[in-house]
Amino acid sequence: MNIGLVLSGGGVRGIAHIGAIKALEEMGIQPTHIAGTSAGAVVGALYAEGHSCEEILKFFKTVDLFSFNTYAFRKPGFVDSDKLFEVFKKYIPHDTFEGLKKRLFITGTDILEGTAKVFHEGQLIKAILASAAYPGVFTPVNISGRYYVDGGILNNFPIDAIQQYCDLIIGVYVNPFEKLEIADLKHSYNVIDRALHIKMKEGLLSKLDACDLLISPNTLVNYGTFAFKNADVIYEMGYTAAKEAIQSEKGILLLNKD
Repeated sequence: MNIGLVLSGGGVRGIAHIGAIKALEEMGIQPTHIAGTSAGAVVGALYAEGHSCEEILKFFKTVDLFSFNTYAFRKPGFVDSDKLFEVFKKYIPHDTFEGLKKRLFITGTDILEGTAKVFHEGQLIKAILASAAYPGVFTPVNISGRYYVDGGILNNFPIDAIQQYCDLIIGVYVNPFEKLEIADLKHSYNVIDRALHIKMKEGLLSKLDACDLLISPNTLVNYGTFAFKNADVIYEMGYTAAKEAIQSEKGILLLNKD
């Protein structure tokens, strides 16, 4: 049976994906196809490569994205996405979709054309960097003459990329939406983040409903996109939410079907 795993974007909230995968593994659920966006693309790629949940969590806790060495000079962004290439090369040395242990699909957004792109073959690391290039923070990534940024802008839950290949689909969505007060928008990046959240809601409900099992930790609303100091807490939230979903009536039926 082909089992699909869809991992949404969400910045540091994407660490919840790792906890969810850990819970799935403990129940003997092994996805064969993965579709990821932004942080979900990073987690999905490392998982598809064969790295353990512990190794992936360590990656998020130890890689310093905002150091002087990654600063973007004369480029539109604070962090130069290209300078993170070698970081990923240590974890995925072959740098190809074809070299992964699981099939992987990653979304990006063509910033000039305003169109969505699904990467699934050829060079891998640049696709990961493009998918995770949060607008205004990370510089756009040049792939074959086109410039890409965060895949979550146009497709933050890319279930459509793997539906045709899978008998069952498990979704992990880590961008819960809640109403805000104007006092919550204290900085420019809060406004940008909010605007992206609003855009990501478009057409989302039908995608979430299409999952055979959905894992969505609502408590993640309390954590910002770049709140890396909360990595362990967010990991546990993903793990707990996945356990609850698996042990629900719908989850039990899924396991029996498997």
